[in-house]
Amino acid sequence: MSENLILGGPQAGYKYEFKPDGVYLTIYPSVDGERLFELSDMRQILRECKVLDYDVGILSRTMREANGKPQKISEPVEITAMELEIIAGGESLEDVNKDEIEPYAGIVVEISRDKMKATVRYDTREGARLPTKEMVMAALTEAGVVYGIDEDAVDRGIQSLTPFVAAEGLPPVNGENAYIDRKFNLGIQGRPVVDEFDKVDYKDLNLFVLAKENQTLAIRVPQTKGTNGKNVLGDLVHAQNGRPIPMPEGRNTKVVGEHRLIATANGQIIDKGSRISVDPRLTIKGSVGVSTGDVEFDGTVQIGGNVEQGFKVKATGDIEIKGSVNGAEVTGRNVYISGGITGADRVKVFAENDVRTAFAENALIEAGNDVYISDIAYHSQIRAGKRIIMEDKHGQITGGHVVAGEEINVKIIGNDAFVVTRVSVGVDPTLQKEYQDLKKSYKESKRRLTQINQTLNTLSKIDINKLPQARVDMITQLTRSQFPLAGQIKRDEKRILEIEALLANMKNGRIKVSDTIFPGTRLSVNNMLKNIQSEYRHCTIFLNSEGEVEVGAY
Repeated sequence: MSENLILGGPQAGYKYEFKPDGVYLTIYPSVDGERLFELSDMRQILRECKVLDYDVGILSRTMREANGKPQKISEPVEITAMELEIIAGGESLEDVNKDEIEPYAGIVVEISRDKMKATVRYDTREGARLPTKEMVMAALTEAGVVYGIDEDAVDRGIQSLTPFVAAEGLPPVNGENAYIDRKFNLGIQGRPVVDEFDKVDYKDLNLFVLAKENQTLAIRVPQTKGTNGKNVLGDLVHAQNGRPIPMPEGRNTKVVGEHRLIATANGQIIDKGSRISVDPRLTIKGSVGVSTGDVEFDGTVQIGGNVEQGFKVKATGDIEIKGSVNGAEVTGRNVYISGGITGADRVKVFAENDVRTAFAENALIEAGNDVYISDIAYHSQIRAGKRIIMEDKHGQITGGHVVAGEEINVKIIGNDAFVVTRVSVGVDPTLQKEYQDLKKSYKESKRRLTQINQTLNTLSKIDINKLPQARVDMITQLTRSQFPLAGQIKRDEKRILEIEALLANMKNGRIKVSDTIFPGTRLSVNNMLKNIQSEYRHCTIFLNSEGEVEVGAY
């Protein structure tokens, strides 16, 4: 409505003005004090003019005041001059032939390019009268729109000439792509471990995420099928199914079933995106220290630098260290150290099989088989299950205690300052330690079992029905504990006998000295002792037929 339309006037005593910004009412003062109309008359006129949402309070106040000033009582409505003329003539719009009123606006149905939406627009070039719902529905049918019609939207759309969406299709739902659900988290690398008391262990930096053999590394979640949709024309809209993804099988991993990836070896997890592998070797380019924390690995470890004081390296496989071990602890299957082992009695090197190093100073070294030292062993505790070999460079043992099960082959023992140096051979130190520990625990178990039996014998003389429940529970617990303890004692007895047989049958050990053995050396061959009082050269120490330690030819 682009112009003001007026109904009534001063002669009628009221005036309705239909403006673009709203409907205004003016009530003129009466001349003789009488008014020719009531509130109900004004409301009837508003209904006929299609003004349904107005402020009744303002309408009533305007009539009471009758000050001849226009008051806004409603938001704008769509009405034509022709319609006002009909109302002013006393006729109802519903009784007038519709063809005599302004023509209906044209209906344009626009279908989106993807055919998923139908929008209704009105063409007012033919007329500005609002079409009916039936006319809009017919236009949609003529345009081919048969699916997703929103009748509520149509009901709202015929209230104004504003474009509206009359129908929407059902969009397809594409399937989900397959994906790999990794059962490990490489994001924890480099973060110190926090214990249950929120204490941070800066020696455990989680630099390596490890896997155990048969551990599940990843699960493939399969792709899903899509759900088809339908457009407003009733046509099927096909959905895309999810895409599959190959299993990220890499080195030392395998697929179990169709969707599970497991490790086939212990080691470090290496995730390259399309491949998940387990590397049984761990390579550290630099030193083990504050930048790495302690290292514990199921597999082989290679260290390009040193192992610094206070840190630990432990591996189930071999350990190769290009530098030195300085006041640290190293444990592995075989331990190879290019540099030396030093540490003011704080350094410890343990190997299931062999240890090889350039030198040892104030160190503790234990090997199940052999220890190879190319230079010098100075004030160190060295124990080898089989042999200690020191034939390169100085090949010298000075101070400390060196023990081997079968043979010690060395250039020099002691020095010209007569430093006390203890050398033992013919007894496996590992086996001997196990024997000593076993005897101690066996004795304690026997004592404990005796106490239990004595207590039970005493309690058996008492009527159990008269005892409190706590005492009954104690008797039950003691009775149960005696059986596993007795079983452990039998197993210990068997192992003690086995070790005693091994120690008794162990062949005679030998100490071979290719250069010099100095006074101050204390020798032990198969537990037989000999103190060296004078210097010997190029000799072999062994147990003769009389059971005495003898120094013979090299």
